[in-house]
Amino acid sequence: MADRIETGWLFDFYGPLLTQRQQSLLSLYCEEDFSLSEIAAREGISRQGVYDAVHRAQRQLEDYERQLGLLARYRRLTQGLSQALEALCDASGSQAERAREILTQLLSEEEG
Repeated sequence: MADRIETGWLFDFYGPLLTQRQQSLLSLYCEEDFSLSEIAAREGISRQGVYDAVHRAQRQLEDYERQLGLLARYRRLTQGLSQALEALCDASGSQAERAREILTQLLSEEEG
């Protein structure tokens, strides 16, 4: 389950770099939560063919992340924004309120 979720995150970031076929199969696997057998029946190919294609695409996504690190950067950024917002919750005054508003907006844009 965790592997499928992580693949979904990577697919969100790097999906456009995959072929149309890989995108289609991974979308069914990660976003639609189809089993390999369900995908095979739907696409008219063997379960082993689906397995091979999905795992090849997963490896490609992992390679992209190793090289580019966009998902790791996104996670660091959103975690840092959340921590800064938390720290500001104890502060008071108009400048602190404005800073909270800015951080809340940035965080919602990044997560959006």
